[in-house]
Amino acid sequence: MLSNSIDIEGLKTLDLFGGTGSISYELASRGAADLTLVEKDATTLDFIKKTAIALGINDRLHIIRGEVFKFMKQSTEQYDFIFAGPPYALINIDELPLLVFEKKMLLPGGIFVLEHTPRNDYQQHPHFQRMNNYGTTVFTFFTQTNE
Repeated sequence: MLSNSIDIEGLKTLDLFGGTGSISYELASRGAADLTLVEKDATTLDFIKKTAIALGINDRLHIIRGEVFKFMKQSTEQYDFIFAGPPYALINIDELPLLVFEKKMLLPGGIFVLEHTPRNDYQQHPHFQRMNNYGTTVFTFFTQTNE
């Protein structure tokens, strides 16, 4: 997905809908300095905690158990890189880019990547940068302008 197009070294990252944590592990392997992962499933979170310890990244991985939209609405943090890999059946997926930019969750020059199906099209979004289409999976990249 990133294909080495983004230098992650030293960045503050956010992984929404963390799942098994694979995105956060990849970001850590690329040198992210501060990782936050949001996931609501307790069983999955136990797995993530154990894996983070095994990988030696538990000191820089902040795990938040909770609902993503609630977290986004309450968050005052800003990030260099945000990834959201929601369930494909998520009805309110279009709220994700809206909240990222309304809540100013990205630092200037920051990147937000949204994983979704081809039925969603964000090319008209004011912060749209590009999209990578892999058939049934699309990654749309949005950027926060340097203000």
